[in-house]
Amino acid sequence: MKISARNTLKGKVKSVVTGTVNDEVIVEVSPGVEITAMITKASAESLGLAVDKEVYAVIKASDVMVAID
Repeated sequence: MKISARNTLKGKVKSVVTGTVNDEVIVEVSPGVEITAMITKASAESLGLAVDKEVYAVIKASDVMVAID
């Protein structure tokens, strides 16, 4: 796999919550560290996502915001 995004984190699918249009995919990138992605249901099906499948969380963002209470 070659991709221009600089932030790719290898992990395993912890859960897939199927919705009407989108699926919520939780990827565990290290013990206790999870990333949640909302992707189309069609994409989840095309990728064959299932619990324990090895995947990459690819993060492409032009901004990072910091907030406080």
